[in-house]
Amino acid sequence: MKKWRCKVCGYEHEGDAPPEECPVCGALPSEFEAVADSGTAGGADWRKVGSVAELSKAELQSLEIGGRKIALSFRNGQFGAVSGCCLHVGGPLGEGCVRDDYVVCPWHGWMFHRLTGEARPGIPAAVPRYELKVESGDLFIDLASAAPAKHAPHPKHPLAREIARVPGPIRVAGISTTVMDKAEPRYSTSDAMLNVALAHAAELGAETRLIRLNDLKFRACEGYYSKSAAACTWPCSITQMDAADELDRVYEALVFWADVVLIATPIRWGNASVLYYKMVERMNCIQNQISLSDKILIRNKTAAFIITGGQDNVQAVAGQMMTFFGLIGFHLPPFPFAAHTRGWTAEDMENNIAAVKNSDELKHQVQALAERCIGLAGKLTGLQ
Repeated sequence: MKKWRCKVCGYEHEGDAPPEECPVCGALPSEFEAVADSGTAGGADWRKVGSVAELSKAELQSLEIGGRKIALSFRNGQFGAVSGCCLHVGGPLGEGCVRDDYVVCPWHGWMFHRLTGEARPGIPAAVPRYELKVESGDLFIDLASAAPAKHAPHPKHPLAREIARVPGPIRVAGISTTVMDKAEPRYSTSDAMLNVALAHAAELGAETRLIRLNDLKFRACEGYYSKSAAACTWPCSITQMDAADELDRVYEALVFWADVVLIATPIRWGNASVLYYKMVERMNCIQNQISLSDKILIRNKTAAFIITGGQDNVQAVAGQMMTFFGLIGFHLPPFPFAAHTRGWTAEDMENNIAAVKNSDELKHQVQALAERCIGLAGKLTGLQ
């Protein structure tokens, strides 16, 4: 079996030909070189990097030499050179920083020793490191001296599994986005109507699941996409790094479990709930897979919306929600939202609550919405 080494990040592949792309840095097959069983590609390959006087001015810099990305560091009078591609998802190590002699990836904070390439103690991983020498005031690097990258063995995240619908009846997930004091819960009109819809879905033979965002502890989106599109990963970078982050329950329901997703929100100053926006910002990782690698995570699924509040602006809230969920792959049924509002001047919220509680018309609206969603889901899944 032949061995191939990525000239960009040092990843090694076994096979008759290079992979279609490097799984670490995304390099094309043309960036792979054949290596001997000994792990070296031949003799030394010294290349001039530049003037020591100039290169020593920066503690860390990103260079490309002979087609390879290099993270060159200088600290305490000593140069270090390691691969410029992080082992995680190929982040640019040379654009990060040096902390306690470790190069820190600017994308997700992975750390590798600037001289040895080794990860932090206890993590059996390393990026390739390179031999350096100084001659006549210039720095040289031996590109042939790089040892293979070492990848720490770890199981795939559960959300990284293949997406396949498990046989069974139509499944309806309800997501309540209202915010309230957990110790002193109040009546929520949007939450109440969502429960009416889910109860009716169960009467129609569907499996149901209720997720209240208010019950989950999850971090806000930290803007990895703003660093680089490739830094926004699936599963979500936060979900992979933080086992205590509970938005994985939403990802599991939307991507894997549910055929229908009903999202309920109150109206707050003419907008959806703050928890709704906190959730959908974290769902950028779903949409990003489409634009980055043409990978569609949401297929043959239906979304619809329940919107209530003492203030107006229902159409604008519904429009934003329909646009977002449509853009990540959801189908919308005819008449895709049910809504209630008493208008801008209705500040007597106790009467608003009573109006919702006593409104058979609104209950029929959300029940009919559930019926339309289940009908469309049946066609999309082939169950009807």
